[in-house]
Amino acid sequence: MQLKIMPKKKHFSAGRVPLILFLCQMIRALDVPLDSKLLGDLVQPPTITQQSPKDYIIDPRENIVIQCEAKGKPPPSFSWTRNGTHFDIDKDPLVTMKPGSGTLVINIMSEGKAETYEGVYQCTARNERGAAISNNIVVRPSRSPLWTKERLEPITLRNGQSLVLPCRPPIGLPPAIIFWMDNSFQRLPQSERVSQGLNGDLYFSNVLPEDTREDYICYARFNHTQTIQQKQPISLKVISVDELNDTIAANLNDTEFYGAKPSKERPPTFLTPEGNESLKEELRGNVLSLECIAEGLPTPIIYWIKEDGTLPVNRTFYQNFKKTLQITQVSEADSGNYQCIAKNTLGAVHHTISVTVKAAPYWISAPQNLVLSPGENGTLICRANGNPKPRIGWLTNGVPVEIAPDDPSRKIDGDTIIFSNVQERSSAVYQCNASNEYGYLLANAFVNVLAEPPRILTSANILYQVIANRPALLDCAFFGSPLPTIEWFKGTKGSALHEDIYVLHDNGTLEIPVAQKDSTGTYTCVARNKLGMAKNEVHLEIKDPTRIIKQPEYAVVQRGSKVSFECKVKHDNTLIPTIMWLKDNGELPNDERFSVDKDHLVVTDVSDDDGGVYTCAANTTLDSVSASAVLRVVAPTPTPAPVYDVPNPPFDLELTNQLDKSVQLTWTPGDDNNSPITKFIIEYEDAMHEAGIWHHQAEVSGTQTTAQLTLSPYVNYSFRVMAENSIGRSVPSEASEQYLTKAAEPDQNPMTVEGLGTEPDNLVITWKPLNGFESNGPGLQYKVSWRQKDGDDEWTSVVVANVSKYIVSGTPTFVPYLIKVQALNDVGFAPEPAEVMGHSGEDLPMVAPGNVRVNVVNSTLAEVHWDPVPLKSVRGHLQGYRIYYWKAQSSSKRNRRHIEKKILTFQGNKTHGMLPGLQPYSHYVLNVRVVNGKGEGPASTDRGFHTPEGVPSAPSSLKIVNPTLDSLTLEWDPPSHPNGVLTEYTLRYQPINSTHELGPLVDLKIPANKTRWTLNHLNFSTRYKFYFYAQTSVGSGSQITEEAITTVDEAGILPPDVGAGKAMASRQVDIATQGWFIGLMCAVALLILILLIVCFIRRNKGGKYPVKEKEDAHADPEIQPMKEDDGTFGEYSDAEDHKPLKKGSRTPSDRTVKKEDSDDSLVDYGEGVNGQFNEDGSFIGQYSGKKEKEPAEGNESSEAPSPVNAMNSFV
Repeated sequence: MQLKIMPKKKHFSAGRVPLILFLCQMIRALDVPLDSKLLGDLVQPPTITQQSPKDYIIDPRENIVIQCEAKGKPPPSFSWTRNGTHFDIDKDPLVTMKPGSGTLVINIMSEGKAETYEGVYQCTARNERGAAISNNIVVRPSRSPLWTKERLEPITLRNGQSLVLPCRPPIGLPPAIIFWMDNSFQRLPQSERVSQGLNGDLYFSNVLPEDTREDYICYARFNHTQTIQQKQPISLKVISVDELNDTIAANLNDTEFYGAKPSKERPPTFLTPEGNESLKEELRGNVLSLECIAEGLPTPIIYWIKEDGTLPVNRTFYQNFKKTLQITQVSEADSGNYQCIAKNTLGAVHHTISVTVKAAPYWISAPQNLVLSPGENGTLICRANGNPKPRIGWLTNGVPVEIAPDDPSRKIDGDTIIFSNVQERSSAVYQCNASNEYGYLLANAFVNVLAEPPRILTSANILYQVIANRPALLDCAFFGSPLPTIEWFKGTKGSALHEDIYVLHDNGTLEIPVAQKDSTGTYTCVARNKLGMAKNEVHLEIKDPTRIIKQPEYAVVQRGSKVSFECKVKHDNTLIPTIMWLKDNGELPNDERFSVDKDHLVVTDVSDDDGGVYTCAANTTLDSVSASAVLRVVAPTPTPAPVYDVPNPPFDLELTNQLDKSVQLTWTPGDDNNSPITKFIIEYEDAMHEAGIWHHQAEVSGTQTTAQLTLSPYVNYSFRVMAENSIGRSVPSEASEQYLTKAAEPDQNPMTVEGLGTEPDNLVITWKPLNGFESNGPGLQYKVSWRQKDGDDEWTSVVVANVSKYIVSGTPTFVPYLIKVQALNDVGFAPEPAEVMGHSGEDLPMVAPGNVRVNVVNSTLAEVHWDPVPLKSVRGHLQGYRIYYWKAQSSSKRNRRHIEKKILTFQGNKTHGMLPGLQPYSHYVLNVRVVNGKGEGPASTDRGFHTPEGVPSAPSSLKIVNPTLDSLTLEWDPPSHPNGVLTEYTLRYQPINSTHELGPLVDLKIPANKTRWTLNHLNFSTRYKFYFYAQTSVGSGSQITEEAITTVDEAGILPPDVGAGKAMASRQVDIATQGWFIGLMCAVALLILILLIVCFIRRNKGGKYPVKEKEDAHADPEIQPMKEDDGTFGEYSDAEDHKPLKKGSRTPSDRTVKKEDSDDSLVDYGEGVNGQFNEDGSFIGQYSGKKEKEPAEGNESSEAPSPVNAMNSFV
């Protein structure tokens, strides 16, 4: 049930709301009317309830009725004053007063004139508690005078001139409404050029020939008397220049007027208002109207602005083609300078209107009626504002307070009357008068001194019925003096209801904003004041809402077929719904083809007229619902094949049998869409802990529509159901209502409990906290307990919340602890948790391993043994042992170079380990340390050992210097790693003939202290290959190889030129002059040209040059350009290990051979920085290595290189 008036909200309070009582609401005419139960025995000062307006204009043709109605107890008597003196109505037979009322009726219909009763009237309503007075009512009869007779001359104007047709209507009461019409009573058209001003005049910015007419008539309509007065018609003729000249020539001989010219275009000037500035004054709350009308040719356009401000958006309007600016509800803030601008193509003109907003008095706080009990205090406040500020005057029972009888409980302080310790004689009606030059305000407010115990005016045992989830308003109308306090209780032993769920209004009404099922019950309203108490009971029943769970569906049917609309309604069992079917919001056609059977509307033999909107409306005494569907009628078509799809979602979810840890869910299946439902999937949402996240709850077969669900404590459940068939799964249903299960103690403890110290004197206990779903109730906390494992100490416990770790300080170093973490909440504890072992923090080990022993296995491997340290000295988890070892340096080297120490760690409790990768013939130093989780312990005493000799590395370099006809000198650097004492060097060499075959191998032993050796008795102009390595007592080391050539003469060796490879050339003139050799060289040149062309084509196609073919074919070295002054050949070299020559392998001018540095650099293939690469990155150089597949035989020929080999050098 709804209250007609929504009362003001109020907080529950035991204190008094001062000065305003329920009675104040009852005696105000527009609030709750006075209860009949109080009228019999409660006195009340008079209150004016109805009166005529201050400015009362009457129709002189009807009787005069001046209203004055009032109420009070005892009923008030009425009297009137006229023009300030007593109006004795008994002496005037035409004046009567209505019975039980103060309204005057003056009968002027039979005789008398209205002007006789013109004047200022005031009504007084009086009883034993005081007197209330009405406003001063100024009574004036309306007037509609005629226009004065006048002769209006016709007006003749030249085309384009401006014109003002005056109206000047007679002054009537109230003022007339002005409009211009013609003789046919048709309004004259108006535009930006022609418009009517606020004063009624008709303004022409410029006249046109079509303005010519003889019936410009101004009408004045006086609404009060329903009369219209008419001014004499005005004749206007607009002539063109040619017509004007003809008229002047025909009627006048005065040539001064002959030859009239047309009106020229001119800038605007204002027709009204005049001048550049004007003043405007308006009263607050009225409509401010500002007008600017201009003349000009072309017709000016008017614009408005406010200087130093903007026009109010929602209160600004334009009238009369923007010539009038109107601002509604004007206030003092609208004062200022407004500027109108008239503009045409020739210029603009401005006019400023200075607006001043004055204000008749208006209320800030009108005095309110006071109902006080004897001895109480109170105030009457009368605050008004205006411009100028109004004067405040007080009257008592209609008499100025200055001359009224004195009241000791009353004190006047300007706009406030203060009452203290009032008594019954203090009852009176006070009038506040606020006035200035623009008007006045008069308000009556009584002070009624009463002593009344609380009364509850609402009938007892009212039954309220409300639909669930809607507001419920329970009435408790009350009265008492002093003002009672109101409290509401639910049930027989309930406590006072609090505002977190309920709202208490000032009139005693209890509001339940959202009524639920558990809101059902008996409610008691209790009113108390110092004189007593009263109470009343009302009853509230919450009903289930009426719902349409199966709505009619959109249907497309063929003409002549049958259609059925289903409307299944679910309602409260105690309410009886009424089902009604409508078509297009009207009643169903009265046709036997329409039949309604319980939940269905069936229409047979459907015709085109049956199409439309069908509505199912279900109504109960408390609510109503409706659902509609459209029926579309089409021509018959072939029957379509059935459509198979996933099911429609279930609907109408309902929770029943709600227990602490279980609930029964019921639903209605949706359409299976031609594929039977195989199962239903139930999901739940926990709105309290994981809102918006749905979890799997259960699955049931497709034939079930109910499920018994197991629940967890303290979870705000919502459920939804999905249906599944062979096609797939439906979308989820709408969520069910929420169900909050009761809280319980946790049924599990945190997982992953660990204890591990981070410092030597602490223990950090960590665990995985429970989530909100697992908490089972509010106030989730954890009881953390610990004690030393090997001691007899009691458990130490602490309770923490909102954390997942706890740090225990002051513990011994690395001591085992037993730990357990138990969950608890506001309801209780979880089961006893399992104990977990942890350790307090580790510290660095205290003892170094002892008895360190070294067993050298070979020149690169040693085995180390040590004794383990005591476990107690480890002071942590033993992680293993760590060996530091390094190669000892001499004192001079140690100063120049940092000693690089190597580390090997052996996990666990090992007592020995192997040191691989040692350098032979070296002195090493090592120590051993124990390692735990904190770090390393102290080092053991350093232990030194020596590794035995090994084979040396290859000599650091090998170079051939001073080649002669029959000798070569070799220079070398010793191995960088001798790995022992060198005993000798071994040099092996063999010649290479012109076909790259190797000759016999010669071995030569060289003392270890040599770094230079000369080989004599060699063949001239012969290439030799050298293999050179060092030896220790252990064996031979790696070899280094080099090639060199003895010279043809004593000119020496030509330093190799920079190029793609190495080549040899001969200076033997005798061969070069032979004819066969010349022919052969020409053939070679031709082949080279062909090959160059082929290479160019392949390069343009992105091909890569094969470099391996030459290696496999044992190609000769590249041909090297010959110096003009030297005919020696370039040097040829080959790698022993069949790898391409590396960077630096080509013999420089000083014949030095450097050790190989890299195996992979592409630059190496190109012989240093001059290696060349193709555009796609392929290497186009060559290298001169070859594989030795055949034994060497014979000496190399001194003839020119083979043409085939020369060609191979380019491939």
